[in-house]
Formats: sequence, structure tokens, C-alpha cells
Amino acid sequence: MFNATISRGALAASIALACVTPALADEDADAIVVTGRSLEETLPEELSRYGSDIATLDEKRVKDSGAVDLARALEAVPGLYIRSRGGPFTYVDVSLQGSRTQDVLFTLDGIRLNNRLYGGTSPNDTLPASMIERIEVLKGGESLFYGTQASAGIINVVTRGFTDDFNGQVNGSVDSRAGTSVDGYVRGGMGGHRFVAYASRNQSDGYMPYSAYQPSLTDRKLGYDLWSAGLKYQYDLAPDLALNAQYQHTEAKLDNLSATRIKESRNDRNEEIASVRVDYTADDGFQFFLKGYFHEWKTAYVRIRNSLPLGTPIVDFPPGTFWGYRDWGGSAVAKLHLHRGLEYLVGYDFQSFNGRDDVLLIGPTNEKVHAGILQVRTDDELSSKGRIAAGLRYNRTEGARKTIWNVSGRYDFSDALYIEANGGTSFILPDASQLYGNDPCCEVGNPNLAPEESLNLNASVGGLIPAGLAELRWKATYFNRRITNLIDTTYDDPAFPDGTYINVDDKVRSQGAEVELNARLAGGWTINASYTYARVRNQGASLQRDRNPEQYAKGTVAYAPEDRPFGASVSVNWLGDTWSTLSGFGRRNYGNYALVDFGAYLYPDGETRQHRFGINVENVFDREYATRGWSSAVTDQGALEGTNTRFTFFNRGVPRTLRVSYGVSF
Repeated sequence: MFNATISRGALAASIALACVTPALADEDADAIVVTGRSLEETLPEELSRYGSDIATLDEKRVKDSGAVDLARALEAVPGLYIRSRGGPFTYVDVSLQGSRTQDVLFTLDGIRLNNRLYGGTSPNDTLPASMIERIEVLKGGESLFYGTQASAGIINVVTRGFTDDFNGQVNGSVDSRAGTSVDGYVRGGMGGHRFVAYASRNQSDGYMPYSAYQPSLTDRKLGYDLWSAGLKYQYDLAPDLALNAQYQHTEAKLDNLSATRIKESRNDRNEEIASVRVDYTADDGFQFFLKGYFHEWKTAYVRIRNSLPLGTPIVDFPPGTFWGYRDWGGSAVAKLHLHRGLEYLVGYDFQSFNGRDDVLLIGPTNEKVHAGILQVRTDDELSSKGRIAAGLRYNRTEGARKTIWNVSGRYDFSDALYIEANGGTSFILPDASQLYGNDPCCEVGNPNLAPEESLNLNASVGGLIPAGLAELRWKATYFNRRITNLIDTTYDDPAFPDGTYINVDDKVRSQGAEVELNARLAGGWTINASYTYARVRNQGASLQRDRNPEQYAKGTVAYAPEDRPFGASVSVNWLGDTWSTLSGFGRRNYGNYALVDFGAYLYPDGETRQHRFGINVENVFDREYATRGWSSAVTDQGALEGTNTRFTFFNRGVPRTLRVSYGVSF
């Protein structure tokens, strides 16, 4: 039976703007009137009050960055390393406080987005930045409410919210690589009915994504052509009872190149996301939500290679070759305040999954999952300064049972000093590829894999230092994850010369620290900076695990005065030692570089601020850098000779790119 991936989708939700992390929020951003305070929408805010580490990226920071996709927008989040492997709308490498990519769960308005066939991929290829109202990042083990793949954290993308007033926006941009973007939204309300409609179109021929390639590669630019549209609706059934519904459709044509022989290789992708939710918010004594959701992600793949010597092209996968999956399910969660001093959250979660891959040969797969959740926590009647929460999650499928626990707490000594901690267990279940992959080209699946288990601790101290007209917010975090049964590839088994998957015998530990400093100065100046050190090693080993950055830092200096119609910012992202190992070529460091970005904006109509011009330069100094580490492939000459002569290359990051944008609000 396929991996028992647990749906926590319906529980991932919005963090209210009142709890926005100072490092990322901009108090000068246009206010958004969000109607309703449902239990789902306020759950992450409540988690932060009980010790979960949360950072929120608001719409203004996303817009000021010039981002066209999710990955670019996320680069500002402290403690998060993220790099697109080949520019916008491509797969990404992610490390959140020392994690791997597959340790972080992505959701959209609470709906799970991670690729269920391959746990290491992300939804960056179908999420344009224009639809983002804010991004909520929960750091540390969060499997209590989110299930599998939340062992290092959650990234929840919140789309445009409801308002009672009619308003909207239209934006467009062009870049120096012939990329174009057009997007817009409109929203409003009348008589208890509210709606939001949004759409976007993004297109680019892209750039050459490899540091080296062979002459046989004739399709050399990694481009994209994507459009997305969404509709959200809310209706007040009664003063304390609301119906919410949403739907989003995305179509994308995404190049999928390699460094040799490709004539045409593309994923033609369709994605459908939908949900319906009923919220009851009468009072703090009893609240609940009931939600159903649907997520379908499917690709028509094509790959045609050039022959050697050049002749008739070779069709590896004809147009329309399928791979994809479908998730649907429902959740019900209630908050009970039965007596003084304690609150209870009780929930049930159901998920049904099916999917297949005709490209890397994973057969049709089905799974049904049930989960029960209970959390007990103190309330302000017991203490308004200190809060503690403890909970259990029980997961059941036909082939697995799993119970995890979580304890967290926070104490506010004053407005200037607090401490918080979040600890417990988390799990990652093997994905379909790891269990059932049977393509002769690649690693063979192992149906006997055990789930990964981890023991997690995040502990922080932070506060506010006022200084006249300025203020300084600071935070220092220690994190420690001990992973048992980590799933990895091995090539040492003679029965599987192309590799297979195993549970690593030794425990793997990821531990380190993170420091954040955020200063708001007089005259509209702000400074944000963060540094992360993550030591990720097998038990008894002296070497950092591959593709886990040991150090990374980021900082931004911004000028955005309230009384001026313009602003500008400079950002620096630095990556320390990061390694990849290649058979026959050894271990290579692809880190140790810094990237500088610049952005500026102007409102030509002054205080009205309806018209906005923006300019952004990504990678100002045109630094050539690697995004995933070194790879190797057979050379053209080796293919002609029938030998295995190989060459090395790496995925290049985005070269210097100028983007100019214009937007109008109404």
C-alpha cells in the first residue's frame, strides 16, 4: 500500500495580520480588511501564542522583491534557504533550519500541495506570486496539525482575502530576458455575499540553465508559459455561520531540459484546487469548521532526443505521456472551552489519494488515510503571560499506524522580552517513487521502507529594544532534530546496480542556531538581517550531508518613508559551504557565494498611490552560481564511441535580470 501521507491540509491556515513577524511585516503596507475570524484562519496565530515559531511575509514585501513565482518571494524569510534550479517556475531546493526539501510541507489556503509521487518536489511550478496576499512559515516540527512532511515546518500561501469594499488591481511587467507578466484581481461584497477573482499570465523563453553542455543539445533555454485564475466566495448564512468556497485553475507549459541531446522536453501541466468550508464562530466557548477539498495535479509529458550521429530524432516519450495525482478529503475541527483555565481542540481528518507515473514507471496507486487530533492548552484566565499546549495525533491507514505528540509554550516577561519553545515527534512516510519505482533507468523502489521519525526541539528568546524614534527587534533560536530511519539512496547492493532506497542505519542529527535582527529607524529606514548555522550529519560522521547548507545569511536595507511617494531596497543573500558528491568525481563544494538584488518603486500620483512603477535587478553583479550541486552525464563523444566518458556540470542560477513593472489600483 502506498505511503500513508496524512492530510493536514484542512488545518493549515492563515495567520492573522495582527501577529505578523516584525522581521517581515511592513506596518506601512496597505491595510487589508479581512472579514471573518474562522477557527481555521486563526489556528496558526494561536499556535504562535503557544510557542510555535512563525514568520509572515506580506504582500508589500512580495511586490517590492519583483517576484514572479513563489520561490523568489520566499527568499526573504529568515532561516529558509530556497533556490530555483533553473529560474522561475522550476523545481526548488529548500532547507528550513537544516532540513531537506522533502521535510517542508507546502499548502495553499490550507490545501496540501506537495507532490505525492515524489516527496522532494515542490509546488513552485504552478504558483505565480501575483495571487499571494501573504505567506506563513511555521518553523520546527508541526506534524500535530499537519501530518507527514511537516517535520521541519510549513509554508502556507494565502491568496487574496475578502473585503466588504469594492477594489482591485492590475499589474504588468517585462524583463531583460523577454519575460512578460500580466495579473489582476477584483473583490468586494454586498448583502452578506463577498467575492474575490484573480488571474495571471507569465511567459519567458528563459535562459541556458547549465554551466556546461554538449553540442547535441539543441533546445537550450529553460522557458515557461503559465496562466492561472481563481475565484473565492463567502456568504453569511447567519450572524455566526459562514460558507466559504474557492477554486483555482492553472495551466503551464514548462521546459524540462538536460545538458545533452534534448530536442524537445516539456511538462504540459494542469492543476485544479478547490475547497468548501463552513465556519461557526459564535463565541470562544464553542467554535468549529467543516471543510472538504480537492486537488488534482497532472502532466502530459513529451521528450524527444537528438540521435548521435545526428539523424532521425528519438521519441523517448510521445506527447501526452501521463504522470500526476489526485487528492481529496475533508476535515472537521472544534474548539471547546468547557471550564475555566483550559481549551480543547478536537479534530478528524480524512484523505483519499490516487496517482500514477508513466514516465518513471510508477503504477496506479491508491491510499486512504484517517487521523484524529487532540490538543489541550491553557487560556488567559489561567495566565495572560504564560501559555502551554500539549497534543496527540493518531494516524491510521490499511498498512500503517502512527501516533505523534507535541508540547509547546511561551512566556512573555514583558513587551520587551519573551521565551518560547516547541518540541515533539514528527514523521515522513515514504513516497510512491521510494516504495514502488520500477524504471530500469533509475533507483528501484523498496516496499519494505519504514517511515522516517524525528524528535524535534525549537527554543527561542527574543524581544524589543526601543530607542527613541527607532526600535530593534531581535530573536535567537536553537533547533535540534534527531531523525531515525532516514530514507536515502544506496548503490552498494549488487542486486540493484542503478540504486535502491534504504532506511539509514545511523541516526541523523540536524542542529544549529538562527539569529534575527530587525531595526525600524527614523526617516523610513528599515534593516532586516538573519544568520543560520545548521550542522546536519550522520551519527559519528564528520562531514555535512550533501545539499544541506551549513551556513547562510540574508539582509535587506530598505528606504520607504511614509511621506514620500518612492522607496528602494538592497538585499544580499549569502550561502556558505554546500556539498554534492558525484561517483568518479568525488565531493564538490558549490556554495560560498553572495547574491545582491536591488529594487525601487515610485507612486507618480503622490499620496493617492493608485499608480505604481517598479524596477528590480536580480543578481546585480551577474554572479554565476549553482543551485543544486554538481551532476554528470555521458559526453556526446562517449555516446558515439559506446563508452561511458562523462562530463560534469551544475544548474546555473538566474543571471542578471532587469524587470520593469507598472500597476494601477482602483
